[in-house]
Amino acid sequence: MTDAPASLLPVALRAAEIASDLVRTRVPGLLTAKGDRDMASEVDYAVERAVRAYLRDRTPDIAILGEEEGITGDTKSDLLWAIDPVDGTANFVRGIPLCGFSIGLVHKGRPIVGVIDLPFLGTRYQAAQHTGAYVGDRRIQASMTTDLKDAIVAIGDYAVGEGAEAKNRLRLALTERLAANVQRVRMLGSAALDLAWVAEGKLDASITLSNKPWDTAAGVIIAREAGAKVTDQDGMDHTLASVATLAFSPPLSCGLSSLILSVSPKMDS
Repeated sequence: MTDAPASLLPVALRAAEIASDLVRTRVPGLLTAKGDRDMASEVDYAVERAVRAYLRDRTPDIAILGEEEGITGDTKSDLLWAIDPVDGTANFVRGIPLCGFSIGLVHKGRPIVGVIDLPFLGTRYQAAQHTGAYVGDRRIQASMTTDLKDAIVAIGDYAVGEGAEAKNRLRLALTERLAANVQRVRMLGSAALDLAWVAEGKLDASITLSNKPWDTAAGVIIAREAGAKVTDQDGMDHTLASVATLAFSPPLSCGLSSLILSVSPKMDS
């Protein structure tokens, strides 16, 4: 496994090319309801199936977890591909270009390879453990903003479905505290994009009070390789078992942690 990150990054990059071609050239088509105000488009399913077929051919011994069709392959393996065919489906359906494809390779709960492709913005982010993070051929670095009052912070979407009212009370409280303490708050509608932009320094922090591997695996390794700190809501190192996904400029660590704890020391995802 020691050479897996570098050797499997090209596989993830090719998967992103396959996905990007489909997303850019197809209309969303019919929508499938997945729950309260949650949906998948025909393109979501087409991308996931095409990428699954490619990964099964190139890496048959690695399990695959996709947002739309679950997990397949050897679930006892230490390696797992986590893919989101269209992260930000609501944006995609409405023609909002803030959406993209995300693929992460996870080893024992920690991402080691990640690619995020934003097809309508023409950018592709990539990273492998210990090799740095890049957009195209350009190496990127997280911001070094030191004070919350100068920070632009993205927050994840408000909750829908079961338990949404209770979850959103905490999210609204967090939004209120952020609005009073940071330069600007943004809700962009894609966790993958949030993490990629933290890696590139466009955002100083992103706060997602959930942790779905297909949403976060690629972005976590890209942000880390760019120098960002990525933790759970309690400040512990982020893994697939985390309940939240916080990525931020390292100098903001104390201020951001204190702000989150001030809203609720037991904030649930």
